[in-house]
Amino acid sequence: MIRVRQFLRNYRVAISAWLLIIVLIYAGLSYRIDNSVVALSVLAVGILGQAFGALVAWIGLVPLVGPMVAHFLSLPFIWLLNGVGYLVSAVAIRRGYSKDVLNYRIITVTLLFGITFGYVLGKVL
Repeated sequence: MIRVRQFLRNYRVAISAWLLIIVLIYAGLSYRIDNSVVALSVLAVGILGQAFGALVAWIGLVPLVGPMVAHFLSLPFIWLLNGVGYLVSAVAIRRGYSKDVLNYRIITVTLLFGITFGYVLGKVL
């Protein structure tokens, strides 16, 4: 019980940020608020509330594979690959290739998931 209380005390800001993010997404979907407004507000709450860093820390708490996944997600290569993907997506959407961008992002997320899964599997075996 003491550990749970200490965990909640240490991560109260991040937990509050994640609850607020969930509420913002739900309100955005329910009231049909513009997606860019919802995304900007979720990003602001996530950064100010340290929600994304806490998520990686929580993933790291999972026994055996958690530290490996947290380490891999923090590699600059993954950040660079994802950032380039967003820049290419922005340019392609402006030129009218929105359906192709959707397919590209699905492939990119699948690739990142596959690389992460392969990294963890290679470290475990």
